[in-house]
Amino acid sequence: MTKFKRAHWLAFLIPAGLLAGAYGSQYIGGLYPCEMCWWQRWPHFAAVPLALFGFFVGHPAYKRVLVALAAFAILTSGVIGGFHAGVEYSWWEGLSTCSGVPSGSGADVMKQILEAPTIRCDVAPWTLFGISLAGFNFLLSTGAAITILGMIWRDKTV
Repeated sequence: MTKFKRAHWLAFLIPAGLLAGAYGSQYIGGLYPCEMCWWQRWPHFAAVPLALFGFFVGHPAYKRVLVALAAFAILTSGVIGGFHAGVEYSWWEGLSTCSGVPSGSGADVMKQILEAPTIRCDVAPWTLFGISLAGFNFLLSTGAAITILGMIWRDKTV
């Protein structure tokens, strides 16, 4: 199997596996996603069909473009995951719609509470070795995207 074929399979299997893990943690583990968790899923939703479509395209240059686009989508999810992990670890502030403490008058506070999502983005609901799910997405997605792009770059035989 060529490096490109391995890269192509990774571009399909990595986002599909991460989405399966996200939905498994949601529906089996009871870890419901916050707004930024959803933001991390959207690029994976794009990467899966891009890579899948590449299996059916005959022209090698088009295959290469589709797999590269899937890799960039995976990288996008990783970058969002890195930002989200930083918010969870309190390295920087998140978006006010997703985290933070209400402030202002009593009516303002009540309005902020009622409009706030039920799952906060600045609290990691689960960690392993001190790494949150967003942190794992950052590590896995970014690493996979760099690997896929490197494999595509090195294999000119497609």
